[in-house]
Amino acid sequence: MLTILGFAMIATFLVLIMMKKMSPIAALVLIPALFCVFVGKGAHLGDYVIEGVGQLAPTAAMLMFAIVYFGVMIDVGLFDPIVRGILKFCKADPLRIVVGTALLAAIVSLDGDGSTTFMITVSAMYPLYKRLKMSLVVMTGVAATANGVMNTLPWGGPTARAATALKLDAGDIFVPMIPALAVGLLFVIFLSYVLGRRERKRLGVLSLDEVLETEKDIREKEEQPETETVLVGAGAGSAGSGDAKGRTGKTTGGVGSGTDASEAAGDDEDDVRLQGLDPNRPTLRPKLYWFNALLTVTLLTAMIMEWLPIPVLFILGAALALTVNFPHMPDQKARLGAHAENVLNVSGMVFAAAVFTGVLQGTGMVDSMAKWLVDGIPEGMGPHMAIVTGFLSLPLTYFMSNDGFYFGVLPVLAEAGAAHGVSPLEIARASLVGQPLHMSSPLVPAVYVLVGMAKVEFGDHTKFVVKWAALTSLVVLGAGILFGII
Repeated sequence: MLTILGFAMIATFLVLIMMKKMSPIAALVLIPALFCVFVGKGAHLGDYVIEGVGQLAPTAAMLMFAIVYFGVMIDVGLFDPIVRGILKFCKADPLRIVVGTALLAAIVSLDGDGSTTFMITVSAMYPLYKRLKMSLVVMTGVAATANGVMNTLPWGGPTARAATALKLDAGDIFVPMIPALAVGLLFVIFLSYVLGRRERKRLGVLSLDEVLETEKDIREKEEQPETETVLVGAGAGSAGSGDAKGRTGKTTGGVGSGTDASEAAGDDEDDVRLQGLDPNRPTLRPKLYWFNALLTVTLLTAMIMEWLPIPVLFILGAALALTVNFPHMPDQKARLGAHAENVLNVSGMVFAAAVFTGVLQGTGMVDSMAKWLVDGIPEGMGPHMAIVTGFLSLPLTYFMSNDGFYFGVLPVLAEAGAAHGVSPLEIARASLVGQPLHMSSPLVPAVYVLVGMAKVEFGDHTKFVVKWAALTSLVVLGAGILFGII
């Protein structure tokens, strides 16, 4: 019964948010509360929630102050050279922009923290997607999948958990997996190429000068009382007069759709991050650029070297960044206010997820679901337990936390494999292949940073990314089998 209710609770949650019948926060709170009553443990709901909140409180604190920190770094212009460099590489070509998203997410993922990766990637790429009217779920999907592959780094979490759970050396698990993970990363880049070609076909290609000139024209028209229709870009399928230099006209479809100046102004007001390309914004601190760069490098180094807990590092970093860059109290309050919406959305989502995970674990539904899946493995599959583990890692790491899978399920799978002569190292390596899909799980706090900063509905992100992330995981598994790693 617990198994059925566990799967039913997760399915109900996913269906409701993908159909947009409930907001993710409401669904994360109300659905598990309702199922907790169905299980007959409604009287313990408070205990489950408090335990879940306690477990995720450090994560919520880290995200809150990380958003403030990187928000301040964006305000003061630390990432402007990155944005300009990506602009020059992408040349306003949707294909290059999507590929650039995958490359940037993969590179930034070297720090081992998904939240940091998503904050930097979205901050750099969002203005391009927004200005060219590209699909934002393509950005979130590609970034999440690339980060999922890179999340297998020994300091990223899953590899260390697998090593701890099975008492193995993390290097012995990870190093042989490098060829398979490299194939997975190449597949993500190929996927971004395919998705980029689709976006290019839908929108067409602009030159960098046209995009920048268009932004200039939009700002000029915002200052005029007249309302005119501005052509933002010339899509491949556009049909109408005017060009991307600010002349008026109407087109059909794609990025060439006619938008009036008031709508363009509304877009800019809606998201101040479009000012990331504005070299004259008042929050810039060019004289402090190298201080901010050194502070960020030091912060990331401390995080990788584990000098202090990550929440403590970001609390200290945010306080120092605010104090040095904005020494006056009114300016500090203004910066905190500017990022308050992101902080509230993400931290609220994390604490709501604490209700979901607390009920799953407290009622025993997670344990029951895992046992049911393991018991369902046919006896004849024993000699192939590594491959079985690889396949099971997809749904299990999506429907439960990494801690639950690696500390609760993996030892059982390893024991079953050992009975048939399968090495625990093979089981551990196979357990990593589900990470591309795991990074879009509703139980991963970092994904809420991604969709929150990109202003994408979690349900839309889920509908788009699940199939591609699962395919990426299967590619990694297939490569591991082909190379004899798994």
